[in-house]
Amino acid sequence: MPAPALLIIDIQNDYFANGRHPLVGIERAAETAAELLAAARAAGAVVVHVRHEEASADAPFFVAGTDGAAIHAAVAPAEGEPVVVKSEVNAFRGTGLDEILRGRGVTDLVIVGAMSHMCVDAGTRAALDHGYGVTVAHDAVATRDLAFGERVLPAADVHAAFMGALGEAGAAVEPAAGIVARFDA
Repeated sequence: MPAPALLIIDIQNDYFANGRHPLVGIERAAETAAELLAAARAAGAVVVHVRHEEASADAPFFVAGTDGAAIHAAVAPAEGEPVVVKSEVNAFRGTGLDEILRGRGVTDLVIVGAMSHMCVDAGTRAALDHGYGVTVAHDAVATRDLAFGERVLPAADVHAAFMGALGEAGAAVEPAAGIVARFDA
């Protein structure tokens, strides 16, 4: 059985400490994603990077052409690895992502990135809808605190709720260590 493809969603500079929209735990998530990236490359697996970009200079983050919109150095694309640029939450919507994956014979994906409650959630659900087998490396995904009315939900709770929901939706949700071992096999 061929190794799954690695799909890295939105690990971009604006999500880090000096960026416009920092996330809780993004440094550790990026380190873990980089470990998966190294394993995927060593196994000769397909790697696809997704980068969100906003055309308006007034956007709160990921403004096109800024350093904040660039993919973080920890998971920078290597020559020949496709980079899908999106402007929607769902990485499949309005992009060639599905064509890239199918053109490379991909049937299974490992998804990492940001944010748990937005682009990772939307990308995972879309991948499932497109018929891919999906594993989310939950420790290579980050998010932030969210507010609902007067209630503030800590990032850890937001993350746990969305990982649990993705598991209920049909994705495997696992720690990266076991996935690295699959790439190494």
